[in-house]
Amino acid sequence: MQILIFLLFTVYTLALFLMAWVTSRKANNDTYFRGNRKSPWVVVAYGMVGASLSGVTFMSVPGDVQTTQFTYFAVVLGYILGYIAIAFLLLPLYYKLNLTSIYQFLGKRFGIEGQKTGSLLFIISRLVGSALRMYLVIFVLQIFLFDSWGIPMWATSIFMIFTIFLYTFKGGIKTVVWTDIFQTTVFLAALGATIYLIFKDMDLSLGGALSSMKISGYTKVFVTDWKAHNYFLKHLFGGMFITIAMTGLDQDMMQKNLTCKSLKDAQRNMMSFTGVLVIVNAFFLLLGGLLLVYAQQKGIDLSTMKTDQIYPYIALNHLGIVAAAFFVIGLIAAGYSSADGTFAALTTSFCFDILNMDKWTKTEKQRLVIRRLSHVLMSILFLGVILVFSNFHNDALIRILFIVAGYTYGPILGLFAFGMFTKREIKHGWLIPILAVLMPVVMFFISKYSTLLLGGYKFGFELLIINGGLMFLGLMVCSKRTSFQKR
Repeated sequence: MQILIFLLFTVYTLALFLMAWVTSRKANNDTYFRGNRKSPWVVVAYGMVGASLSGVTFMSVPGDVQTTQFTYFAVVLGYILGYIAIAFLLLPLYYKLNLTSIYQFLGKRFGIEGQKTGSLLFIISRLVGSALRMYLVIFVLQIFLFDSWGIPMWATSIFMIFTIFLYTFKGGIKTVVWTDIFQTTVFLAALGATIYLIFKDMDLSLGGALSSMKISGYTKVFVTDWKAHNYFLKHLFGGMFITIAMTGLDQDMMQKNLTCKSLKDAQRNMMSFTGVLVIVNAFFLLLGGLLLVYAQQKGIDLSTMKTDQIYPYIALNHLGIVAAAFFVIGLIAAGYSSADGTFAALTTSFCFDILNMDKWTKTEKQRLVIRRLSHVLMSILFLGVILVFSNFHNDALIRILFIVAGYTYGPILGLFAFGMFTKREIKHGWLIPILAVLMPVVMFFISKYSTLLLGGYKFGFELLIINGGLMFLGLMVCSKRTSFQKR
């Protein structure tokens, strides 16, 4: 089995390099940063499914059914509201201003301090979030493949990140948009194949499987205890604002949308992608329930296993070589599709927001050198986060990611909301980065002691909303009316 997995991995990687070669011919800086604004919206929409779900969805969502049942679906329903807001509030703004980095809006609205604050928050958020997603892929491959060959995890990490670095180095976002089609197809094929093979092995119908899940208590979707961290309204509105922040205010996801030919195409992309994403998430929850029912039927002990390990353990040890092959190649596709766009997005934000490359460089050759050096730097930082986190993995990553997002994307949400919905000016630009650090710290202590201070209340995904609201209020206190308002 190990030889088969290695061969599949090799063939898959070679296929990516072939696609990168085709898409990066005659590439220039505009190709790397904006895909020359020629991407068909259907291509972007389909490819974004794989990029949005990632290896975390691939493993943490099915595994987390063991502890949270189907309650994650309330978050998915919130995604729909969030994507509608992105399509009809944020995308028109980005296209109207003809942005390359979406944080250029903050520069136009608040000055250099606002732009750099938003960009740095994004870089930190995306570095941590995407690196954790990629770490999960490396973690599983290490346990079930490379450990037996005596290859250390640091070597596996370097190889995987270097691979992504190479195939995105020249074509950037254009290469990412087209390779995501291939990776999403593989990703979804793995999901479908695993579900089919479990049904076949258990000799159960869909109705029978759902009945078994219901008896075991796995089908619960809505939690009605308002104090609980997974209360359904917290999940619904948390999912909405997570989507707005982690997609609409995220350079990685928006950079793909901004490669579409027009605003109308970008909106078509967003709404089509939303429908597919909801369906795919539902199938991942179904898979999680099936894995648990399968374990019960076959007498597989999961009591000592981390939730992130349930899917790989069953796929690689109990469902046969076909399921194992589909799982591994699907996991690799999920990891690559979420990480490759991050490299391009981090490089773009660093070049345009931190270095302000477009304002002082005079030639295309200068911009090319800066872009390539930035790409190298972001790749090294990405690898560093993976190596550091490898010593701290002890929880379902889907929860860790949303907790991190609540603290890092909250100030970005507050900045954009204040910039879009008020005309007030910040009294001193240096107050913006101070507030961006202070408000998450305040939110951390409120969350940590919420059960004591708020009568047993536990924060869930609404932490992002409250953090963004605190940032908004802080900006309001530190602002003044414009001359236009005075008149």
